[in-house]
Amino acid sequence: MCIAVFMWETHPLYPFLLFLNRDEYHSRPTKPLGWWEGGEILGGRDVQAGGTWLASSRDGRLTFITNFRELHSRPHTKTRGHLSVRFLQSKKKPIEFAKEVVKEADQYNGFNLILVDLCSKSMVYLANRPKENGNFVTEVSSGIHVLSHANLDSLWLKVRSSTIRL
Repeated sequence: MCIAVFMWETHPLYPFLLFLNRDEYHSRPTKPLGWWEGGEILGGRDVQAGGTWLASSRDGRLTFITNFRELHSRPHTKTRGHLSVRFLQSKKKPIEFAKEVVKEADQYNGFNLILVDLCSKSMVYLANRPKENGNFVTEVSSGIHVLSHANLDSLWLKVRSSTIRL
């Protein structure tokens, strides 16, 4: 997934609105939106690695992930899409899960991860790049946000060149 624009706690009727486009690696095999085995996770699926870039659960939890653009990715790292699956399978609050992932974040290529619990009105952002800043975990404030291949709300070219009117 390459760009996500979302509104968090700003609309009077809808606490969360997401506009998202996944446009990378078209040749990588995926399964379309559907309920996974067991019927608890709804999302697309990366057939190659088994994870997901966007999914939700029946209990009001949602997660999405983007790659962090790097000149050189490391081979043989853990697949980032499993982070989303693990969150949805866990019963941890978004902040608890994020703090757990920080301990192993260096085992992944660069990523941006959003963790949402709509029932508790909690949204957390976690990034493991840039390395010099260490791992970054923060509660997402209300407002309109954008996430691409850099940190949350960074003005990347594809972000700057888009016009968003909500």
